[in-house]
Amino acid sequence: MSSFVGVLVSDQWLQSQFTQVELRSLKSKFNSLRNQNGKVTVGDLPPLMAKLKAFSEMFNEDEIRRILDESDSDKSTEIDFEGFLRTYLNLQARDTTKLGSSKNSSSFLKATTTTLLHTIIESEKESYVAHINSYLRDDPFLKQFLPMDPATNALFDIAKDGVLLCKLINVAVPGTIDERAINTKRVLNPWERNENHTLCLNSAKAIGCTVVNIGTQDLVEGRPHLVLGLISQIIKIQLLADLNLRKTPQLVELVEESNDVEELIGLAPEKVLLKWMNFHLKKAGYKKPVTNFSSDLKDGEAYAYLLNVLAPEHCSPATLDAKDPAERANLVLEHAERMDCKRYLTPKDIVEGSPNLNLAFVAQIFHQRNGLSTDSKKISFAEMMTDDEQISREERCFRLWINSLGIASYVNNLFEDVRNGWTLLEVLDKVSPGSVNWKHATKPPIKMPFRKVENCNQVVRIGKQLKLSLVNVAGNDIVQGNKKLLLGNETRIFKTMKHILMEIDKWLASWSGSLTGQLRLGF
Repeated sequence: MSSFVGVLVSDQWLQSQFTQVELRSLKSKFNSLRNQNGKVTVGDLPPLMAKLKAFSEMFNEDEIRRILDESDSDKSTEIDFEGFLRTYLNLQARDTTKLGSSKNSSSFLKATTTTLLHTIIESEKESYVAHINSYLRDDPFLKQFLPMDPATNALFDIAKDGVLLCKLINVAVPGTIDERAINTKRVLNPWERNENHTLCLNSAKAIGCTVVNIGTQDLVEGRPHLVLGLISQIIKIQLLADLNLRKTPQLVELVEESNDVEELIGLAPEKVLLKWMNFHLKKAGYKKPVTNFSSDLKDGEAYAYLLNVLAPEHCSPATLDAKDPAERANLVLEHAERMDCKRYLTPKDIVEGSPNLNLAFVAQIFHQRNGLSTDSKKISFAEMMTDDEQISREERCFRLWINSLGIASYVNNLFEDVRNGWTLLEVLDKVSPGSVNWKHATKPPIKMPFRKVENCNQVVRIGKQLKLSLVNVAGNDIVQGNKKLLLGNETRIFKTMKHILMEIDKWLASWSGSLTGQLRLGF
């Protein structure tokens, strides 16, 4: 069992301005500047600062040198790591002023990190605490800590041991973590705590969370903006889990022709939720399409129409007649409560257009009453999709493995999302950096079929260069895969995908062994 030692800074305030991932990166860059005597001077900083991603688009080397000169520092003055961090913050402040601080607000759903100011939205924190209290209050270990008071910071203290986050991941995607691997003693030592957070971050990444700029030490410290960012992503995945044809075949009613089913399968869950919302709004006579969970919902009208068509027995003319958006938002929430929908947001959150809480609220409405037909003839078409237990388990295993690699694309459906070849190219470039010729690749969305075939042909070509066994495998086999899946014949595409991914795993194992057997977990 190995221990984890973060980068420590004597000034606690200064350390609080950075995540451990940022500190490790900056420490490495600072050390690269040391001269033969092991020293770094003020004059050494401008070339490095100008290359940092945080400043490269805002300042050139001369501008940075002028900013440092304003502090009246002698260029030959030696500077330590803490001085380097303060210089970094000074430039960050100039950067923020130059861009306009109003444009730098962050969304927790994307776990965005800002260096100087981390804003915690209290209404989001309270909603997440209420969600956790509801779903984990009966957990044998956590019931001693729950329910938490939303008005306090108890969430961040309890999250420091990693148990709550691991349990929440299993609520979102059951079976992701073997709970026997979670250290659940009353008092954990630093190594056990680090093991829990390592398990948490790896699992969160596998189910689709973005964990860039989040390290185990950040979670051990209970850094509020990072903990909330991770929790919001986990809850989002849980709330959107049923927005697919396999779990909710009635969704096929959203498409007009059978050919559109493939498009529906490939949509991300939040896009399916918007499609569902617009489907009912069109029936209700609402003229404007809803394209987001923020500005399009601020006036509350879309909610009023949606709830009136889903639950007409609770309909009130006063909702649409209300002139004040805040008053209408309050009436909308009262309507939702009569439908037994959980209140994830307040009237103020609707008026201000909180994207996270609006998405959670719409997802809750969908779960409570989706308003889709249960006897549609189209459902039989969706039920033709194969549901073999072995195939489902292997598809999930491959999908989680791909998502755990940290590539830009996120795989919702293995059979659909790899058809354009782009995701597989990202996988190959991750396991064998530099192997992909991106100039000959086309990034989604791809309208021309031959571009997809070109991507997939490059996948096969790279695979053969890496000595993978890809006999009788062609790019077109991958492109055409999903149609065969819908017809209930998975053999060709699934065996092709399984073969490619297993070959990649073998190739990795032959070089480092670092991922050996990961694809076989759960088989």
